[in-house]
Amino acid sequence: MNTPEWLKPGLYGALIGAVSVGVVGFTWGGWVTGGTANDRALAMSRGDVVASMVPVCLDMAQSDPARAEKLDTIRAASTYQRRDAVMAAGWATVPGIDAPDRDIAQACLAALEL
Repeated sequence: MNTPEWLKPGLYGALIGAVSVGVVGFTWGGWVTGGTANDRALAMSRGDVVASMVPVCLDMAQSDPARAEKLDTIRAASTYQRRDAVMAAGWATVPGIDAPDRDIAQACLAALEL
């Protein structure tokens, strides 16, 4: 079968152009795969859930009758153990869930401004 002379360089140009557009798009264009987009969406939604639960944590801290003792315990703990102290106080436990959440405890600790 006879092919025109211009077909071979045209196909090479289209192939090189497609590869270069893909490389530029994924490196500088901000393109991501579906898996990466899903991971980012889950991380963003997790952050939003944690941010929405901070007022609940602060309300639980305000209404706790043993608030002063628990705040003293949190203040007495080292910087690295304060999150665990907030979790032990029960303020990082979302209503309806049995276990405290580490991310909520960290955000609540920052909001308490000890």
